Amino acid sequence: MNTIAVFLRRYRIEVLRFLKFSAVGVLGTVIDLGLLNILVRMAGWPLLAANSLSFTCAVLSNFTWNRVWTYPESRERPVTTQLPQFLLVNIIGLAMNNLVLLGLHGVFRRFVPDPYDYNLAKMCATGFVLFWNFFANRFWTYRGL
Repeated sequence: MNTIAVFLRRYRIEVLRFLKFSAVGVLGTVIDLGLLNILVRMAGWPLLAANSLSFTCAVLSNFTWNRVWTYPESRERPVTTQLPQFLLVNIIGLAMNNLVLLGLHGVFRRFVPDPYDYNLAKMCATGFVLFWNFFANRFWTYRGL
């Protein structure tokens, strides 16, 4: 194959992986937002604690689906190596998510009624962290696949 054809094939594969990663992320977002709202609205948890737990549950779902669907060839690698890598990337992602959530919540609550204020902040935080999670996992957790 010529160089351009190889590049285009590789590009197409990476775009498909990103789309799969994003679809898995949509499921994770549903889990994250659903649990966040249950914990804050129904259980009365503080926003930061609820966000940390809901984010963690979404991360575990995302790891499972990315291992099974987005990067199925990664199942040849030990989960005992991959899961800690994925968790470390996502712990950094959680810190970023919490910072963006709290910062934007402070702004949005002045103009947007509860619960839309923290949900809007959460959606912005999720979009911001999506790119960190994808690229950090792609080049570390799923390197060489």
